[in-house]
Amino acid sequence: MRLNELTIKQAGDGLKKKEFSSVEITKACFEQIEKTDDKIKSFITLTKDLALKQAKEADQAGDFSRPLAGVPAAIKDCFCTKGVKTTAASKILENYVPPFSATSVEKLEANNYVMLGKVNLDEFTMGSSTENSGFFPTKNPWDLSRVPGGSSGGSAAAVAADQCLYALGTDTGGSIREPASFCGLVGLKVTYGRVSRFGVLSYASSFDTIGPITKTVEDAALVLNAIAGADPKDSTTPPVAVPDYAADLKKDIKGLKIGVPKEFFVAGIDKEVEKTIKTAIAKLAELGAKIVDVSLPLTKYAIATYYILVKSEASANLARYDGVRFGFSARAENLLENYLQSRQTGFGQEVKRSIMMGTYTLSAGYYDAYYLKAAKVRTLIKQEYEKVFKKVDCLAAPAAPTMAFKLGEKMEDPLQMYLADIFTGPINIAGVPAISLPCGFALPQDGQIEMPVGLQLIGKHFDEATILRVAHNYEQATDWHKRKPIL
Repeated sequence: MRLNELTIKQAGDGLKKKEFSSVEITKACFEQIEKTDDKIKSFITLTKDLALKQAKEADQAGDFSRPLAGVPAAIKDCFCTKGVKTTAASKILENYVPPFSATSVEKLEANNYVMLGKVNLDEFTMGSSTENSGFFPTKNPWDLSRVPGGSSGGSAAAVAADQCLYALGTDTGGSIREPASFCGLVGLKVTYGRVSRFGVLSYASSFDTIGPITKTVEDAALVLNAIAGADPKDSTTPPVAVPDYAADLKKDIKGLKIGVPKEFFVAGIDKEVEKTIKTAIAKLAELGAKIVDVSLPLTKYAIATYYILVKSEASANLARYDGVRFGFSARAENLLENYLQSRQTGFGQEVKRSIMMGTYTLSAGYYDAYYLKAAKVRTLIKQEYEKVFKKVDCLAAPAAPTMAFKLGEKMEDPLQMYLADIFTGPINIAGVPAISLPCGFALPQDGQIEMPVGLQLIGKHFDEATILRVAHNYEQATDWHKRKPIL
């Protein structure tokens, strides 16, 4: 096994035993990036000098007691990184260099991690395919004619291609779990407020969450240990204790009640995906879990509710990109023209669509009919999840209704693209944690290469530990996570 193919746990163990150095792992990752990234296009910015400096410092310190010390990672390019360009994959921020780092990045730095660079995404995290990037689309390492998912597609593609050992992503309505599902990886969406959002460019502030994309469930637990916790700079992070997420992974799941919501197996789901997910649920029963049929009837309203609310928040959040304070400026002759031309040139199609949709739903005469009504439905959906979690310990469902689709397939039909979030968006409305992990491979109707399918496990508020434990038990009883794409 080459060093760039290691998991975080394997790398940490090897560094402790001095079997190899952080510099050697880092160089192996850059060699893989040089070999493969012209095809995949994961990275927007490479930080080779910085990475080698960080790796050298980790080796010189010789303290690998913390699992992430000396381990190379990729960071989604919506996380502010002090002195390193942060673009949100948008022309409007093409040359923006922040004077500070996001709290989650600072926490990784405190663990002596190594940053290989910043990876691609849908512009301002708006999309499900990474085709909405202002620079270039990223491709799925399993099949270069397909999308890696979005918006954290660059993060997932980089991990799947072994260009890095793990990556940070964001999840507003599925942006970690869908790419993890499409690329055969583990993607963890945390409880809203579990990880600080400070320093991460916002899409929809009451939905955005920060989490890892990794090769194994244990690796996801190790990253969460490092980045979770309250932050005085983010008032939405409550003072809830952070457990050791890796501690109980190996505890069995006998007697755990796992709910299967019938609304997640609906018309439109790919038959191969449905079959694969049901086989995975049967495996959980074999491992001793009690499978319980449950119902979440408000799920049918979730996507409409989600998109009304996130587009409204996006229109407000993106008002700051005006061609004056920071980012691209058209330098027009008068102030109004400067605003208009800067935003017209700097933003891509999906971002403009979001601003218009959000401004419309917040406007006088429509606010009550759309935004206010959606906010009320959001409360009802949250209550529905709270009620179902009185009966079960977690839920099991598909992460996505299909396998990775073809590049360009949904770009002309935004509604079809939005429907890719049908099984992930409701979880962000409820604010609860969820994880996607590989549970099999299937052949798409329009392809010759088998593609990964992701199982989604959904937990109670601040109970990431249970879904990580269930996921780890499943992962160790199967070998789907060991399969690698042929590049």
